[in-house]
Amino acid sequence: MSQANTAPESTSTILVPVFVPAVVVILLLVLGTISNPELAGEVFSATLAYITSTFGWFYMLSVAFFLVFIVGVAFTSWGHIKLGPDHADPQYSFPAWFAMLFSAGYGIALLFFGVAEPVLHYAAPPAGAPETVDSAKQAMQIAFFHWGFHIWAIYGLIGLVLAYFSFRHGLPLSIRSALYPLIGDRIYGPIGHAVDVFAILGTMFGIATTLGLSVTQINAGINYLWPGIPVNVTVQIVAIVIITLLAIVSVVAGLDKGIKRLSVLNMVLAVALMLFVFSVGPSIHVLESFLQNTGSYLNHIVERTFNLQAYSRSDWIGNWTLFIFGWTIAWAPFVGLFIAKISRGRTIRQFVVGVMLVPTIFTFLWFSIFGDTALNLIMNEGYDTLIGDVRADHAVALFKLYEVLPLSSVVSFITVILIITFFVTSSDSGSLVIDSLASGSAAVTPAWQRIFWASAEGAVAAALLVAGGLSALQTMTIASALPFSLIMIMAAFGMWRALIIEGHHQSSLKTEIQSRFSGTSGRGLWRRRLAGLVSHPDQAEVTSFITSTVRKAMFRVQRELDKQGWKAAVHEHEKPLRIWLEVIKEGQVGFVYEIRLIEHALPDYAFPEMDHGRESPNTYYRAEVFLRRGGQAYDIFGFDQQDIITDILDQLEKHLRFLHISPASLPWNMAEHDDMLRVGAEPAPRS
Repeated sequence: MSQANTAPESTSTILVPVFVPAVVVILLLVLGTISNPELAGEVFSATLAYITSTFGWFYMLSVAFFLVFIVGVAFTSWGHIKLGPDHADPQYSFPAWFAMLFSAGYGIALLFFGVAEPVLHYAAPPAGAPETVDSAKQAMQIAFFHWGFHIWAIYGLIGLVLAYFSFRHGLPLSIRSALYPLIGDRIYGPIGHAVDVFAILGTMFGIATTLGLSVTQINAGINYLWPGIPVNVTVQIVAIVIITLLAIVSVVAGLDKGIKRLSVLNMVLAVALMLFVFSVGPSIHVLESFLQNTGSYLNHIVERTFNLQAYSRSDWIGNWTLFIFGWTIAWAPFVGLFIAKISRGRTIRQFVVGVMLVPTIFTFLWFSIFGDTALNLIMNEGYDTLIGDVRADHAVALFKLYEVLPLSSVVSFITVILIITFFVTSSDSGSLVIDSLASGSAAVTPAWQRIFWASAEGAVAAALLVAGGLSALQTMTIASALPFSLIMIMAAFGMWRALIIEGHHQSSLKTEIQSRFSGTSGRGLWRRRLAGLVSHPDQAEVTSFITSTVRKAMFRVQRELDKQGWKAAVHEHEKPLRIWLEVIKEGQVGFVYEIRLIEHALPDYAFPEMDHGRESPNTYYRAEVFLRRGGQAYDIFGFDQQDIITDILDQLEKHLRFLHISPASLPWNMAEHDDMLRVGAEPAPRS
């Protein structure tokens, strides 16, 4: 009998081949930057110029591919596939899910760029005359393009791939898992380690960029509220230290207690700010511009996707489009893995629509309310000084907008609080994700590891600010995104191949084969099935059934398979109770038939004559069937040994049919690794 493979909180879970290289690279960068900030700044500038001019086309083409791929998968027949077992339900409600993915995604970016970007594009458009009606339209359409579907396609692709392979096929919740259909078990070797190291570096520099932008805006807000506090790097580093300490408190609290609650608070404050500015600003104009700019965005989305200013080369494309897309790709390991963690149980179609459509609409509303309000003040009410203020310091844009609105001090204070909570949410979410990558996707990690990564994020952000501010942050973001964009492309192809195999599997289940409950042994089965439908056994009854009747039936099948020369084994696990029969054919997808003890809430129709008071039982238990592709949502409690054997053989026959029609060339041999034995659950322990 095997025991659960859990680590106590105090035990280190570090995966040395991933942890050490990542820490060494980060440490060298921080030490080198601090030792010679001027030289570091020059190197960053030269690197940014080289990458922008040489690989700009690759970034744009990659992002276009990500968008086409994720939308295409969602609206094929694969869209109904669940990210987890077939019976799984979403772990979080839709409002909580949206709040968490949005807070982790780019809440800080909206606060920083919501006013600044439209104003800057209006004053200096990439094409055409500045400060005109045409430049105002262009400014809003560019902002929509930068923060619309493309951003969430990048996040969504990584989240979708990770959730699919982890929750549906039992692979570790790690970037390396996406490459399994392409390289097989080599994901557990140097190639897989290298992929996770790049993911950690991209996440670290992406978060550092966000933290750097956040503290500059926090500094601007504090200076606006209390003019005696200057705007300089020293104040910003102090802010990083203080807020990193808050992030440490949140990351120690965990996902549900810390991040979830902060995310909901973020959404409440963000929506409150939107409603306030909308109500005191040009409301009708905002609604009209929202509709018009959305239409223009959809009409020109293809043209803008492939526009690299090939005939009018300037720094604009690198400072804006490539920076924002590179920033997003660098954040993709973090946001994608985090979204995957909170998306178990949703279908692929639900995931894609939820991740892309809802945040994009919210983003367009945000830019319409804040950006168009600012443009209206400049164009129609003579607030021209806003342009100069924003050009001088992007971080003050939102606070300068508040100056001409009612309750400016109160709203500015709330905004500073919101920036801080977004900062904390991003930092602790990123710390959890990096810790997961550096520990080999361990379910439980000691608090000191999470504290270490939260502290490292603050240190990197501070070092890059010292080395050259926004330019250094931009460079590290775009540079770290380059290798990871290649990994994302490979991950997309890996998922495509896996979905093809799943399609073959689904086709095999539709063939005309023996009914699950047929056979001479099942003449009395209908009575036992009926009894199972109307009875609601307790835990002890179902436990006894699994450990006796089910166990004996599986061992009978195993012995007979051994006689036929087939490799088979019965495994057992106590907590949670489950027992499974594994049939292995070398070079083929292994067969798994598993029975789990599953607790359910007592339905309302159960024992209607009884009074469901506090002393009445409110749960019952089932012996549910699980296969490699997930839970089958039926209960075998009450079956005798012959009935169970018949059901095992029925499912084995379907599995063999799947192997017969599947292409032999597809490298999807899940039987060779224990981590792939379980579907939608933790890896199976060794017997």
